[in-house]
Amino acid sequence: MIEAYHYYFTSFALFLIGLYMMIDNPNLIKKVIGLNFAQIAVYLMLVTIGYVDGATPPIIGMEEPHANPLVHVLVLTAIVVGVALTALALALTIRLYAEFGTLDAREIEAAIAADDTTSSNNGGGSDD
Repeated sequence: MIEAYHYYFTSFALFLIGLYMMIDNPNLIKKVIGLNFAQIAVYLMLVTIGYVDGATPPIIGMEEPHANPLVHVLVLTAIVVGVALTALALALTIRLYAEFGTLDAREIEAAIAADDTTSSNNGGGSDD
């Protein structure tokens, strides 16, 4: 049987992989994938913390020990929030690609900085 510390190690490794992907990759899609890796690591950690060996569902009349359903409810809620966050991030990524023609975060930042420099050289007036 797999011991709990294996799950903790796997969760920590997944979180580090996700964090590395978010920090190191200039590609916005890979950053979103890294965010999903970090989210999955948190889900695994919460489920591992809430696991009770030999537990029964928390129903009156069943023998002890009972499993705490709160952890699983929190994970289900976090999954729903994570899906919404991923959808929003991908929608923003599509919009950035349509605007700048690239998914490289460094090129997008450079284009924004160049646009800010030209608008400040023109007196910073409005576009109207």
